[in-house]
Amino acid sequence: MIPVEFLLLVFLVITALVIARLGYLFAAAMLTGMFSLLSAGLFTLMDAVDVAFTEAAVGAGVSTVLMLGTLALTVREETEKSVRLLPLFIVFITGGALFFGTLDMPLYGDPSATIHHYLMPDYVAGTKDDFGLPNIVTAILGSYRGFDTLSLIHISEPTRPSLLSYAVFCL
Repeated sequence: MIPVEFLLLVFLVITALVIARLGYLFAAAMLTGMFSLLSAGLFTLMDAVDVAFTEAAVGAGVSTVLMLGTLALTVREETEKSVRLLPLFIVFITGGALFFGTLDMPLYGDPSATIHHYLMPDYVAGTKDDFGLPNIVTAILGSYRGFDTLSLIHISEPTRPSLLSYAVFCL
């Protein structure tokens, strides 16, 4: 039987190829929303629920609405352009370099990977005592990463709402 992850990956590749060849921009915008939903499904199967939720909300929701809004103000069909080989060459070189960079990574789910020996034992041991939550992912997202994100908001956006978020963060 074919794994679901492989089927989703095949659908992602097919959707990407159709988007790249499509001249009707409305359909391309809708297909990018489908691509984001397929990506969210793949992230969910890989147990990255936080990334899947963000991809579904931002990729399929907000980005699709922004693209459709842009199309409402511009043309709906792409004009024909001559084929340029330099951008295609740059894409293949960049893709090859990225693929080459992944060859040094540990296998997916490898228990002997470095990531599982540095912070993970502290997170697993301290989750129940520090936060009283039985789910490790929820504890990490609601505490460590939540505080990190909140602190980044007030650093990157020096406006009145960020001062409010900083005040809440300090409480």
